[in-house]
Amino acid sequence: MDDTTKWLLTGPAYVQYRTRVDLLKQSESNAAVRAARQAMLTDQQVRALIDEASNLSKQVISSHKSAGHALHKLTFLADLGLRADDPGMKQVIAGIFKHQSTQGPFQVLMNVPVHFGGTGKDDFAWALCDAPLVVSALCKFGLGNDARVRRAVDYLTGLVRENGFPCAVSPELGKFRGPGRKEDPCPFANLAMLKVLAQNSQTRNSRASRLAVESILARWQNRRTEHPYMFYMGTDFNKLKAPLVWYDILHVLDVLTQFSWTRTDARLQAMLKIVQAKSVDGKFIPESIWTAWQDWEFGQKKVASYWVTFLAQRILKRANA
Repeated sequence: MDDTTKWLLTGPAYVQYRTRVDLLKQSESNAAVRAARQAMLTDQQVRALIDEASNLSKQVISSHKSAGHALHKLTFLADLGLRADDPGMKQVIAGIFKHQSTQGPFQVLMNVPVHFGGTGKDDFAWALCDAPLVVSALCKFGLGNDARVRRAVDYLTGLVRENGFPCAVSPELGKFRGPGRKEDPCPFANLAMLKVLAQNSQTRNSRASRLAVESILARWQNRRTEHPYMFYMGTDFNKLKAPLVWYDILHVLDVLTQFSWTRTDARLQAMLKIVQAKSVDGKFIPESIWTAWQDWEFGQKKVASYWVTFLAQRILKRANA
């Protein structure tokens, strides 16, 4: 066990838990793993997060980049390793299943102004920048084989095009579309869909996965000239930031390295070198923060963060597998 891993095991319970499972590859039945997980489930911040995630069907999404929205709290709970049968999760999941669209994806409450092509009213709807996040969270909670979840996965996967996933929305949102050309792929939609497709071996090696991965890597390769839907991969993109909310280097690498066939790609390797260069004796300091998460240990830019360090080390470990 190296010094960085030893240091991670002195961090918050959720960092200890994921470090033991993801970095040390310890079994869920291991006594130390069980103890770390139980401590995580009783952590006050994690408990509050579960309560807040249960408000998913009550909070209107005004911007998918709003890091404090229940949608992103749901995603973070999934990243931590919460399960459907953990205390408080039954209510969270029941609220999601209550709003499944006729197409298959689960809906969230949105309000798109008329001048952006929406109705200007609060409506339950879905878009390809939120629906995959909900579905991937359900899969991580252990519900990947639920018929309702499979229906959502199948519909969303079917939206792929030759250049990846587009900006797509449900009928309730009318003619709404993000700020880009209709024929362009949406970088975040591709990232979000890859979070879904990574959840089992069949979809992980599918044509849809390869098209979505290539769509993101092509954007990186042409980042100086191509900015579909106003997504850039420059200075701000390269800043280390947690949790994984939007389109940035840690989020992209955390997702792409789950696909083993990406790891030798020169474009991915170029991104990895940028992250590696930020290491301070194996630890990583956040370079940007989400103010909605400033009370968490990664919500500062002064000292090394346990969670950001864990994310970076997991990415590097996968890439070198």
